[in-house]
Amino acid sequence: MAAMAAGCHGLVARRDALDAGVTRAELRTRLRNGLLVVEHPGVYSVGHPALTVEARYLAAVLACGRQARLAGTAAAHLLSLIFGDPPPPEVAAPVERRVDGVRTRRIRGRPLPPPITVRGVPVSAPAEALVDLAGNLGVSALARACHEAGVRYRISPADVERVLARRPNAKGAGMLRRICHGGVPVALSVMEATFAARLKAEDLPLPNMNRVASGKRVDCRWPEHRLTIELDGYRYHNSHYSWGQDRRRERDARARGDEFRRFSYREVIEEPAAMLAELRSLLA
Repeated sequence: MAAMAAGCHGLVARRDALDAGVTRAELRTRLRNGLLVVEHPGVYSVGHPALTVEARYLAAVLACGRQARLAGTAAAHLLSLIFGDPPPPEVAAPVERRVDGVRTRRIRGRPLPPPITVRGVPVSAPAEALVDLAGNLGVSALARACHEAGVRYRISPADVERVLARRPNAKGAGMLRRICHGGVPVALSVMEATFAARLKAEDLPLPNMNRVASGKRVDCRWPEHRLTIELDGYRYHNSHYSWGQDRRRERDARARGDEFRRFSYREVIEEPAAMLAELRSLLA
């Protein structure tokens, strides 16, 4: 059983132990001797209680049966779509379950979307997690989660629409659609918020931020000035994929007749004078 639990954060489900040939009598003996610790009915940790966040989340999923997966804000946290303290476990499963300490809900609709595995835990796919979040977050926080999903998992508005087609009554669906399609003006990062604040201080016109142009979301655009700006923070521009996407955005801007500029974190945050002088000329 220790070998079974080794790749599962020290956990084993009763059904899996029985499938592997462990008898009910052997399970009772191990429980009596403290070699197994009950986490949830039918879910045991081997030798000691589950301590890590991943172990607690996996124990909740195992307690809800096959095809269960972490959902809601807990899934979004494990997917790194939201940050902060780990939320309590929430699990979606095809069969109604009640487990103490776990928020559960039944997955409706067929076929069931497959989960993905994150750090050993079955988790709702990112687009599914965004739909779960839509009824629980404010506009700015939901927009940041959408941005993280796009950067980390390449989630597109079409991916979200496929989930919403299956869950048309999902809470917050209208706001999620507007965010995904660029209909909500939001600043997704400190860099973007600082950029907007510097423009205000200089009495320069504010751009459309994080709106869709040429089929893709762009950081800043002044349609009337034919100007597109991308703000290159290291966090979202440090991979081959993001580098390629940046080049594509520049080509798209040129194709629609826009001037195109990039400004780095240093230019926006630390040394803005040259950037502001250039913007004054471009927006004159």
